[in-house]
Amino acid sequence: MTLPFFFTAAIPAGATITLDEVASKHIVQVLRMQNGEALRLTDGKGSLYTASITDNNRKKCVVHIEHTANMPPVLPKVTIAISLLKNSSRFEWFLEKATELGVNEIVPLICTRTEKQHFRYERMHGILVSAMLQSQQVWLPQLHEPVKLDAFIASQPDAATKYIAHCEKEENKQLLPVIQQQHNSNSVLLIGPEGDFTTHEIALALQQQFKPVSLGNTRLRTETAGIVGAALLCSVR
Repeated sequence: MTLPFFFTAAIPAGATITLDEVASKHIVQVLRMQNGEALRLTDGKGSLYTASITDNNRKKCVVHIEHTANMPPVLPKVTIAISLLKNSSRFEWFLEKATELGVNEIVPLICTRTEKQHFRYERMHGILVSAMLQSQQVWLPQLHEPVKLDAFIASQPDAATKYIAHCEKEENKQLLPVIQQQHNSNSVLLIGPEGDFTTHEIALALQQQFKPVSLGNTRLRTETAGIVGAALLCSVR
């Protein structure tokens, strides 16, 4: 049976750890775990700890580390830079599914047609943590604060393979055959807001060597486009 799995951002040196109140309450009151029972912990940075409960206090549960393993990150790196959405729940859905797929980095974008710029970082981070644990991973995606599109485009290194998915009338190549030719390359994909990128934004990206791509034959919502792009990029690792 799979052991219960928990996140602890900072796991100090030493064999004994006191968990925070949220994790302690879930372990003791929800799962009703007893002293001596085993669980797993991760710091979201590749470390996987197997531990046993030594004090099942519902506010300050204490565990003893029995075994430590370090997992390498999944490469090549996949970064999805996606416009914020007016409907926060749809953006949260994207964050959850992108984490489950194994995306390495997520950048919320502020574009010309982005309708909402408010971003609750702590809530969004919590969604990533829950999705990481649910999908049994030990690497938490790096989540950035929102950034303006032009600043993000200018910051991207030439070493990565860069794509922009947009709906302008031109011969954009389908993403999958394009990425199959760029195997083992770190990738960055731009996803625009509802209403798409502006012509100026597309031109700016193309000037910085972003390749125009299509995600299919139908018009997708922003969060759906983000998931399709993430799934395709992660599938060719």
